[in-house]
This record gives sequence, structure tokens and C-alpha cells, in this order.
Amino acid sequence: MTRARWFHLVTFLVATFAVALQLVLVWQGHVVLDETNRPDRGTRLVRFASYLTIWSNVLVAWSTGTLAFGRDRDTRVWRALRLDAVVICFGGGLVHFFFLRPLLDLHGADLLADRLLHVVVPLLAVAGWLVLGPRGRATAADVGPFLVLPLVWLAYTLVRGAFAGWYPYPFLDVDEHGYLVVALNCVLVAALMLALALGAVALDRRLAQRAHGDPART
Repeated sequence: MTRARWFHLVTFLVATFAVALQLVLVWQGHVVLDETNRPDRGTRLVRFASYLTIWSNVLVAWSTGTLAFGRDRDTRVWRALRLDAVVICFGGGLVHFFFLRPLLDLHGADLLADRLLHVVVPLLAVAGWLVLGPRGRATAADVGPFLVLPLVWLAYTLVRGAFAGWYPYPFLDVDEHGYLVVALNCVLVAALMLALALGAVALDRRLAQRAHGDPART
């Protein structure tokens, strides 16, 4: 197994553990973000599956798993989801660091899960993508498909929130901020994600030229 596959395997294992740990904590009724009540277990599980952080970490686990076990396919869908995994995980980590971390007062296993999901996995995903590749798997044509998943998540979040009265992140809370402010917040986050995606495509093109002919990076 090449060094690249070993690194992707480690990332796959860490991301899988992080998601599983958070799921166990949610199952046990631990607090997520600044929730002050304890909803029933079914509601907690639905909320767990509603965080974009979970979506992105699952994508990191899936994409690095395909790379580690040699099952990646250079298709439009694979490339778009791989781009989603790296960009959304990293961008979500940035949003969490600057806007959500001050809301948290976590300890023990809760703190470990938070750091794994928002710091360790994003850093591993970006480091693996930057240093080991595979290169040439991101093009400008993949940016459109890349946007499908976050837009689906956003639509789901806003529609469900209107009925359930709950939003996974405070800056999306329509009941508290109103649709105008939430729309502006969405535009700002979308601009960040789009800029990161375009930057990743441009950087991948440049790195592909450097890595050309290096078998350790495939």
C-alpha cells in the first residue's frame, strides 16, 4: 500500500470514529451546541443527521475510504462529492471556529468529538488532498455539481425548520433573525464555499503539473 493510501486510510478511520462517537453521545442525550433541553431520542437522531458537519465528515470518510481501498472512480459524481468532502469540511471548520465555538462549553468526550469533527478531520482531509491527491480530479465543470449537495442540505434545513421550529446552526434560525438576515448569512457562507471550491480547482490544476509522473501521489 502506498503512503497516500495509508494516509487516506487513517483519515477514513478518524472520520468514521468521529461520526460514530458523536452519534453515541447524541444517543445518550449529550448536549449539542447550545441546546438547553433534552428532546426525545428520535428527535435527537434526526437533528444529528441534520448537521452539515456530519454530512461533510461522512463524505470525508467515504471518499478517503474509496481512495484507501482503491475503489475510487473518476466520474463526475465522485469528483463532485470529493470536492464537497474537502471544501465543506474545511469551510465548515472555519465557520465553526469563528462563529460557533464561543457558544460551546464542552468537556470530556463531547469536547473530543467536537475537536475531531471540526478540527482534526478537516485538517487531515485538506492535508491529504494537498499533499497526496490524487491530482487532476477537480475541474471547473465540477463546481456546478459540487453545489448540489449544500443546496439540497440548505433547502432541507429551511423547510424542516419552518415546521419543526429548530435549525442546526444559530445563524440559520429564521425565528430569531428573520428570513432577510438568514438569507444574507446564507449568501455569505455560500460565497465562502464557492470561493474555496474555485480556489481548490485552480490549485489542483497547478499541483497536478508538479505531481505529474510521481506514482506515490496516486
